Amino acid sequence: MTSFKFSDLKSTVAERFLRYVIVDTQSDPASKTCPSTPKQKNLGNILVAELLDIGITDTNIDEFGYVYATIPANTNKQNVPVICFCSHMDTSPDCTGLNVKPIVHANYDGRDLILPDDESQVLRLSEHPDLKNQIGNDVITASGTTLLGADNKAGIAEIMDAAYQLVNHPEIKHGTIKILFTPDEEIGRGVDKADLKKLGADFAYTIDGESAGTMEDETFSADGAKLIINGISAHPGFAKGKMQSAIKIAGAIVAALPYHLSPEGTSGKQGFVHPVDIGGHVEEATVDFIIRDFEDEKLKEHADVIRKITENVLLAYPGASYELQVKEQYRNMKQVLDKHPAIVDNAMEAIRRAGMEPRLRSIRGGTDGSRLSFMGLPCPNIFAGEHAFHGKQEWVSVQDMQKAVSTILHLCQVWEEQA
Repeated sequence: MTSFKFSDLKSTVAERFLRYVIVDTQSDPASKTCPSTPKQKNLGNILVAELLDIGITDTNIDEFGYVYATIPANTNKQNVPVICFCSHMDTSPDCTGLNVKPIVHANYDGRDLILPDDESQVLRLSEHPDLKNQIGNDVITASGTTLLGADNKAGIAEIMDAAYQLVNHPEIKHGTIKILFTPDEEIGRGVDKADLKKLGADFAYTIDGESAGTMEDETFSADGAKLIINGISAHPGFAKGKMQSAIKIAGAIVAALPYHLSPEGTSGKQGFVHPVDIGGHVEEATVDFIIRDFEDEKLKEHADVIRKITENVLLAYPGASYELQVKEQYRNMKQVLDKHPAIVDNAMEAIRRAGMEPRLRSIRGGTDGSRLSFMGLPCPNIFAGEHAFHGKQEWVSVQDMQKAVSTILHLCQVWEEQA
């Protein structure tokens, strides 16, 4: 086994991350285009230019905003699997990513971090318990009025730094390495236009997780549901006994959803039903839901909850009707990964070699890896060091990003050794 010390490598991850987060890449669920916002290509073009500058000549961005790159193998072994590392370029629509001003809080000492552009935004140890592991580290936040974009620009910076290290340190032996940066992951379309034949990988790892040392081989299974309420419209001045407002019916249905089946009322392996959008008028209203659970069969049970509540509410509105449309979004990646145990086992070994005790977790969400796994590219999720994502208190530490880079490099080496 050949080895390397990450401390001997000149890390570029923090500098890259600080460059990437100032590029606004917020995706838009209302858009029908791919990418959903053209500005995501702005970051994609930057990444292509940097990859070419590193010396990775097989690099390009396609019409849909996907960035592809190939690092050739530097080993004489012929049977090393082709690994892909993947992160997404977009940031969440839940919080603005325009005019991000990153702040490096050097040598964090455990005190509250007050964000200067909105002093009501305070990172406290009591609310961010993982900060206790960052004493003496360099913590990066935004300034208080935007999200930071560590989800998933930390993952992008880590893959980019790993690519830089692999090209500049041939002593790190590896097979062919593929890189994929995707748009629109935050709105569930991250791999809609991904060309897996062009990618040419045997399996992949998303770099899009939370605490250092963790990796995830299990996600929610997910459905989307649209509830359409058909009411009865009448002139409001002459509506007595006639009008049956679809808006009011929709409101009554949402109000009747049980707390124990809500995101705020669940944790661990508990699933939920979550209304994410409501709109319409007297005659017709719609409510959009996301339905999540780790067990596929429970998704139908959760949809039935919506159906039963709706039918119960409609007892008071005999002229109204409804339609519930349920659409599959993605499924629990564990169903695929359990058939390929080495993919997870080797990543756990890489985390150990990077100096951490690996922790295998389930994630109450989904990543591009969920859908990639069912598209024929098994793909667990490795930590990126992101915390408090989708909000103004989002943060990441420089040292955790460096640990993620070290993990990627060790993982390349583990697969080469085993070939």
